[in-house]
Amino acid sequence: MNARKSAVPSPEAIARSHRQRLAAEEGARAIADVERQGVEVRKNMARLRELRQAKEAADAVIAAALPAPALKKRARKSPR
Repeated sequence: MNARKSAVPSPEAIARSHRQRLAAEEGARAIADVERQGVEVRKNMARLRELRQAKEAADAVIAAALPAPALKKRARKSPR
């Protein structure tokens, strides 16, 4: 048995290489899409963190400006 490769690829080999090339291109697009979405998510998280920290700082300023609430005395139970 001589197992020589012919110079002309078979139609199956051409189809297989075409499918592999398409799969590689789709994979590259998918990876790029995931990375782009990750960047967008991190940007949004940073924006929301800044907003939360600004709100917390404003709330702390308001809380410091308000007088401390007066402590209420506990009512004693009446003896029966």
